[in-house]
Amino acid sequence: MAEAPGSRRERLKIFLGYASGVGKSFRMLDEARRRHERGQDVVVGAMQPRRSPDTDELLGSLEVIAPKIVDGVQVVDVEAILRRRPRVCIVDGLAYDNPPGSRHPYRWQDVQELVDSGINVIASVNLQYIEEEAERVEAITGKHVTQTIPKAFLYGADEIVVVDVPPQTIAGRAAEAGGSEERVAERLSALRELALLLTADIVDRQLETYLEARGMDQLWGAHERFLVCVTPRTNASNMIAAAKRSADRFHGELYAAYVEQPELSPRDRQALDANLAAARQAGAKIEMLGGEDFVATIVDYARSQRITQILIGHSLRHSWWDRLRGGPIDRLIRAAEGMDLRVFPH
Repeated sequence: MAEAPGSRRERLKIFLGYASGVGKSFRMLDEARRRHERGQDVVVGAMQPRRSPDTDELLGSLEVIAPKIVDGVQVVDVEAILRRRPRVCIVDGLAYDNPPGSRHPYRWQDVQELVDSGINVIASVNLQYIEEEAERVEAITGKHVTQTIPKAFLYGADEIVVVDVPPQTIAGRAAEAGGSEERVAERLSALRELALLLTADIVDRQLETYLEARGMDQLWGAHERFLVCVTPRTNASNMIAAAKRSADRFHGELYAAYVEQPELSPRDRQALDANLAAARQAGAKIEMLGGEDFVATIVDYARSQRITQILIGHSLRHSWWDRLRGGPIDRLIRAAEGMDLRVFPH
């Protein structure tokens, strides 16, 4: 069935499973079935070799483009799919390395070519096969994988669907392979959390790209971002500890910035170095900023990093000029619109 002129192309949709057995292939094929029943032209370009009976039943209702055989290995027949030009192509299992002599070294590159040619692709992958997540997943599961896809590929997806099955639902089946059901459920919960955080990061990156392409400022994102303003005189340890607790709780990012001041005394320099060392120890991203106006410099940096909360120290003693004109804290409150401000007295 030819696609109507001017109709919207979704390009790339990915079903992300946080562990084997959550049902990502079934969910993907069930969507393919529903699209086919609505009249969309859907074909299957690749499927995992091991499938459940329910998945096989769905597969039987769809047109399948037979894979090519290269050195005894099944690979996506990109040429055949391009000739067929369906509206939607299903690719199960993105993280496969193609054998030498294939059109592309990796299956995700096959998918990229199909997307670039104007064919919508619905694909699937498990968390453990995302290159940047593989090491963390291995630390939880003890399973090492060698075939992965780069996280950058996911940034190009128009939609990421986390197949969010409660860990307890599949823990019993997984426990049959070894280990207590409670322990398996704990591991699955940790994997699920990683998958949700990965999805939030992808959404945040996509939002940033969208706004930058349209020349729009972004004041917020999917993650919380905490900025500690460090000076030689502030009680930075309390601010850093508070920001670290919040960042850990909300799975956010921690930043620390210092607006450079000329001619610091040896005592102030020593205090500043200690504060920066404490921030670095807490895992903060350190930035040394130059600017004559402290407030403007901090706010400009905070906006560039999409900071959601600023933590700053403040002396309880005010000069008559600060009370009359409004001190740095008052100016910062007015300038940091869209960001929360936490003030720590010292």
